[in-house]
Amino acid sequence: MPITDTLKMATIDDASLISRTLTRAFGDDPMMRWFFPGDSSREAGLGRYFTTIFTRQYVHHGVCERTEAGAAFWVPPEAQAKAVPDAETIQELQNILGDRASLFRDTVETAAKHAPQEPHWSLAVIGADPAAQGQGHGAALLRSGLAKADAAGLPAYLESSKPSNLPFYEHFGFTMREQLRLPGNGPELWTMWREPRHPADA
Repeated sequence: MPITDTLKMATIDDASLISRTLTRAFGDDPMMRWFFPGDSSREAGLGRYFTTIFTRQYVHHGVCERTEAGAAFWVPPEAQAKAVPDAETIQELQNILGDRASLFRDTVETAAKHAPQEPHWSLAVIGADPAAQGQGHGAALLRSGLAKADAAGLPAYLESSKPSNLPFYEHFGFTMREQLRLPGNGPELWTMWREPRHPADA
């Protein structure tokens, strides 16, 4: 039986569901496998990571939506200065990442240098449980955020480290901006951009 892709605004009470969903969604993501290289410990590490960034950052300063098997965190321009982790969150992430913390920090700094400066909606995280793949969860979440960006007359920006996801984003109007190699001989990162559309064009 398909899992419903009905969208809901995510709340702090959804932390456990969202963490489980995103842990499954990012289990094969090259960047996350680089941050959490241990096969036996990756699931626990990812779970703690997604719980931390959701409960401490995005649920307070982003637009977080979920389905029963997917989640997306968007950051509108007016919230981008607040959506960065505070000192306590940084410490918590360092504890989770262990000896990979410096790679994570360098990656965040590299990405920040290439982020657009003009006002835009930023797609911080999107993922769907692979068990529900093809049931429209990712598309529904992406479409919802893009509608908000379009309504504001603003472009949208994302970063992806999984090349197989690029055609999906291109289908929704994103175009390639840059292709980066992450520090420390890390994986590649693609940045993508989408100009706003008028309702008749969407």
